[in-house]
Amino acid sequence: MTPFTVLRAPAVILDRANVDTDQIIPARFLRKPRGGGYNQFLFHDVRDAEPGFPLAATDNPPILIAGANFGCGSSREGAVYALADAGVRCVIAPSFGDIFAANAAKNGVLTIALPPGDIAALIEAVGRGAELTVDLPLERVRPDNGAAIGFAIDAFRKTCLIDGLDDIGLTLAHADAIAAFEAGDRAARGWAVPDTP
Repeated sequence: MTPFTVLRAPAVILDRANVDTDQIIPARFLRKPRGGGYNQFLFHDVRDAEPGFPLAATDNPPILIAGANFGCGSSREGAVYALADAGVRCVIAPSFGDIFAANAAKNGVLTIALPPGDIAALIEAVGRGAELTVDLPLERVRPDNGAAIGFAIDAFRKTCLIDGLDDIGLTLAHADAIAAFEAGDRAARGWAVPDTP
């Protein structure tokens, strides 16, 4: 997983509430192999129905500013895959679906919950052409030539994002301890370990 520390980038605005995971990626695309990328499925049906929809299948600004309850609905990790594969690294909204936010962190996408007033200030700044700087170690977002806005994030999620650790990476970080336990267990309970050729 790519570490997330400081990101200075333009933002795209999707100022609507209750964007659910079925809008982000329709369920019929979830059976597609992950290796081919999910970006072409990002907001597939919405993009077809709404000419000029602000998000495309590729080359999106890395920061998305959205409305309340972003990523609500069913617990599909494919929604995060689609956003990440289309170039989105950070989503800022007043609130998120809990499972979406957890899936995002496990896939290197930072979710930042801010009060509606702060969201409005960021939307105004982006509308004037400002880029945003998202500083995860310092827990703040700052528009160009604007005041920094602080945010809070779970300490464990923050560490995993900064260090680029997904669930597999977290496990591998303890590889030496796991190997030592296995060796000790094999020595103490050799009868429980089957012979291997």
